[in-house]
Amino acid sequence: MYAHLEDCIADLEKNGHLIRIKEEVDPYLEMAAIHLKVYEAGGPALLFEKVKGSKFQAVSNLFGTLERSKFIFRHTWQDAENIIALRNDPVKALKQPFKTAGNGLAAFKALPLKKSGLPADFREISISDLPLIQHWPMDGGAFVTLPQVYSEDPEKPGIMNSNLGMYRVQLTGNDYETDKEIGLHYQIHRGIGIHQDKANKQGAPLKVSIFVGGPPAHTLSAVMPLPEGLSEMTFAGLLAGRRFRYSYAEGYCISHDADFVITGEIHPGETKPEGPFGDHLGYYSLTHPFPVLRVHKVYARENAIWPFTVVGRPPQEDTSFGELIHELTGDAIKQEIPGVKEVHAVDAAGVHPLLFAIGSERYTPYQQVKQPAEILTLANRVLGTGQLSLAKYLFMTAEDKQPLDTHKEKDFLAYILERIDLRRDIHFYTNTTIDTLDYSGTGLNTGSKVLFAAYGDKKRDLCTEVPAALTELSPFGEARLVMPGVVAMRGPAFETYEKASLELEHLCGAIAGKGALPSCPMIVLCDDSEFLSADFANFLWATFTRSNPSHDIYGVNSAYAYKHWACDNVIIDARVKPHQAPPLVPDPEVEKNIRRLFAPGASLGGVLKG
Repeated sequence: MYAHLEDCIADLEKNGHLIRIKEEVDPYLEMAAIHLKVYEAGGPALLFEKVKGSKFQAVSNLFGTLERSKFIFRHTWQDAENIIALRNDPVKALKQPFKTAGNGLAAFKALPLKKSGLPADFREISISDLPLIQHWPMDGGAFVTLPQVYSEDPEKPGIMNSNLGMYRVQLTGNDYETDKEIGLHYQIHRGIGIHQDKANKQGAPLKVSIFVGGPPAHTLSAVMPLPEGLSEMTFAGLLAGRRFRYSYAEGYCISHDADFVITGEIHPGETKPEGPFGDHLGYYSLTHPFPVLRVHKVYARENAIWPFTVVGRPPQEDTSFGELIHELTGDAIKQEIPGVKEVHAVDAAGVHPLLFAIGSERYTPYQQVKQPAEILTLANRVLGTGQLSLAKYLFMTAEDKQPLDTHKEKDFLAYILERIDLRRDIHFYTNTTIDTLDYSGTGLNTGSKVLFAAYGDKKRDLCTEVPAALTELSPFGEARLVMPGVVAMRGPAFETYEKASLELEHLCGAIAGKGALPSCPMIVLCDDSEFLSADFANFLWATFTRSNPSHDIYGVNSAYAYKHWACDNVIIDARVKPHQAPPLVPDPEVEKNIRRLFAPGASLGGVLKG
């Protein structure tokens, strides 16, 4: 149990989970580049003792492996798991009152504890005193990547009606007035967005506190999808094994456990350009107007340590966050959507673009012919639930004669492709919302979704080599097998949708002219078929982050019947489009500069084995 981040760092170091970097390191690109290399190598947490331009130390990669995360929470993990299970299934409490009484007591002990005044070791500082870490070359400035953004419901103020979320915070750059303004990036459906909407209607500013650091449990609480009625602040105390301590100063909530606290107000209608920012899809999110926070005061505790992470093309440290959350929440989706057995947001595809799901088929048990029925209803529930609603592609089936596991991604996709009726089982949702960070659509937050539903007996054997019909189709070439049933094909560079439509019409006609091709239900048109087929993760990333279902899915022998689209073979145009955001590319000069840290005798010598 840790009272502060410093306690956690000491514990990790004592047990061989942390390395100190004693050399001075530049927060402009160097710190992030070092982190990325160590994370990729499965290395330890990193304490940067000398951050150029700041007197504060910084730490990263705290949650870099599931093993390390579970070590951090080893004393409180079981209580937290039990509470979430109890909230997900309250009937258990009635059936086993004595067994669950301890869980209720644990939750009661975790209730926030109000204190008076500011902590004695808090000092007032400025934004410019912080470690101003810029992660990628085209980023708009320095960002906070592990913030705990706190706001209260203007209609029902108080800590038990608060929201603690992890929304990115831009500290410098763009049009922000230094030390007086910072940017907040979040969608309106998030908790803070709801609070801001209420404050706007009252014509009043929304007071916001941003906590950075403190016990790692507080950081995790900001991203946890918690059951209804379990507040982030209570969960923070539960997982920390210590009540969340807070007070108010000039109307702002102050965490007594945080290393840093930034306070300020969001005023109705006030926005400024925020971004670009290298994000978790592996591309930059571009510059858009988002709320601006007028900074009131900034505090730091004595010997405060600045925690950060780096996001980019998965897997990254936020992948480990996801694994940790899945371990804790378990089967919560079964309670939220009865009939759904499993939903897996595919990390390699950037999480939000692609979902694999298992539902139930109980509607017509008397019929011998099996086809999707109940899973079509369940799919609508999945695509309308919380963060799952940001998905673009949903592949869904139901267990029949064999157990399925959505985390065995290649096997699961093959199972769907073996059974799907491409003339019946593809369902589009057009002109709808997608993830703000996804630039494959038609505008910010706008795009389309598609459901591939499959159930019943196997309909086809999938090709295990490139079919002859997919070779010699100029100007399309270099057809390569990605996995059974999926072939990647190189195409000319994408120019416009008008031209693409003509190109794909030609390609579909050429394939159709060579006869039926049932063994290859999915073809991916791309810029580099060697890259896309070299690794299954490359296929998932490039295919599903670079396509908008309504605009980029074509089909061999496609046709409409009573508004329903059908085809014999699906073609996904995953070429890079001019309107899409650029991918994240490290700065070669920085890559060269940081080698000094990994040389023999340097702080990280030997960390990159081989």
